[in-house]
Amino acid sequence: MAAKLHIIIEISAKIAKKFLFSEALNSIFIRTFAVEMNIRDRQILQIALPSIVSNITVPLLGMIDVAIVGHMGSPVYIGAVAVGSMIFNLVYWLFGFLRMGSSGLTSQALGRRDLTEVARLLVRSVVIALGIAVLLIVLQMPMKWAAFLLIGPTEDVAPFASTYFDIVIWGAPASLALFSLMGWFIGMQNTRFPMVISIMQNVVNILISLTLVYGFGMKIEGVALGTVIAQYTGFIVASGLLWRYYGRLFRGEFSHHTPRSSLLEFFQINRDIFLRTLCLVAVNLYFTSAGARSGAVILSVNTVMMQLYLFFSYFMDGFAYAGEALGGRAYGAQNKTTFHETLRRLWLWTLIVTTVYTLLYICCGEWIISILTDEPQVIEASQTYLWWVWFIPAAGCVAFIWDGIFIGITATRGMLVSSFLSALLFFGVYEAVRGVIGNHGLWLAMVVYLLMRGVLQTIWYRLRIINEI
Repeated sequence: MAAKLHIIIEISAKIAKKFLFSEALNSIFIRTFAVEMNIRDRQILQIALPSIVSNITVPLLGMIDVAIVGHMGSPVYIGAVAVGSMIFNLVYWLFGFLRMGSSGLTSQALGRRDLTEVARLLVRSVVIALGIAVLLIVLQMPMKWAAFLLIGPTEDVAPFASTYFDIVIWGAPASLALFSLMGWFIGMQNTRFPMVISIMQNVVNILISLTLVYGFGMKIEGVALGTVIAQYTGFIVASGLLWRYYGRLFRGEFSHHTPRSSLLEFFQINRDIFLRTLCLVAVNLYFTSAGARSGAVILSVNTVMMQLYLFFSYFMDGFAYAGEALGGRAYGAQNKTTFHETLRRLWLWTLIVTTVYTLLYICCGEWIISILTDEPQVIEASQTYLWWVWFIPAAGCVAFIWDGIFIGITATRGMLVSSFLSALLFFGVYEAVRGVIGNHGLWLAMVVYLLMRGVLQTIWYRLRIINEI
């Protein structure tokens, strides 16, 4: 078995090498816009573009899952995938510090050229990830009970959501370990590896899900099994790339002993990220729960519309990752000029992307909805709420970029404070207007929440960070 696994890893690494180091892949977009770009733009795009490609596969995969179940003949399948996937999104978001903490600390250690600490950071993060995954599997029954109690799916949706959960939970070890590996790769200024891993993972997911659903007549079970198989595929590929291209960092003389000060910093940073993520989870959980309490149709409408929000956010996260990698490395090297120039160019790209997405959703929003589902009730009901999506890019873009910068420089306390206050505002706005405007109030609260996160992070940067860099 070990020999077969070794062969799989070697083959994956060879295939990835040909793909990853293609000059055409790395420069096609950059050459297109070379007239207006300086060296900092090139650095940003070299980090951002592979991240964008890998990030876009996430909402596209969600769209495929929704599209598959959206054509099964009943809106309860859409609701079941919405509830089941939301549970895992919420659980995994809670442990997002495995990626974000690894990225910021690794990029700073790389800027200081401390390769021993670079290696220690990955080992430390992966060990913690696997420990958490085992705990999730052991506690899966009470976790499912609590999640269903909080989300409150309707009686027709709950059985299918339960089936989805029971299968996907077994992918936790691969999924959480991938968080650590992905964050470490980004911190090493390498977003091509996460791109290839994500593409391979999601292609496998789509192919397996389609085969099981349409080839073998499975329904929710097929989508769930496709997800688990893809998660372990991604982990195997990531491990192969790590050993093939970075194995020298872990061979020979390598001490696993970590100074107490480094451990303390690691847990302080991850504590802030965990609590900050808890605020995000609370907002998203309540958003889904409020939709679920309004019935299967409204839940399906919100689920389909949220795919457009995710499509934009994952695209913007590509530039946030550039902020993590480049900002963190400049911060670790104490290079103020590079840091501030990187930040200025990131805001320019943010303006461009936000404008494009706003126009796309205004002009093509109805068409995108019609692709995601052919359920007449869902399509008709979505017309009433679709215009809220037009405000998402402008409301959320600032927060996304600040998240990347704050992670890179490990200014995690600012992320926590801004997310906590914005979450309070979300709940306050919705409770104040839900009795008057119903589901419109839910989307109003979401837009206000995204906007205030960016505003508060800007204030924090101006008051607490700008003079330290």
